[in-house]
Amino acid sequence: MAESLRDRVREKLMRQIAEDGGGPSERAEDDPRLISLDDDLAVLDRAQDGDPVIEELAAKYWVP
Repeated sequence: MAESLRDRVREKLMRQIAEDGGGPSERAEDDPRLISLDDDLAVLDRAQDGDPVIEELAAKYWVP
């Protein structure tokens, strides 16, 4: 696998957001799942390489 764990987590989050009908910055105020996905994507984007939050998000979203 050439992609980093961060890339795989990001891809999974983006796919789930798209499947749930939202965009990466479109917050559906009444949809807690989209809000959570969007928040986790923002956390991932702020994380530095090697940050344990990347591993935590990978475990949360079952990313190998």
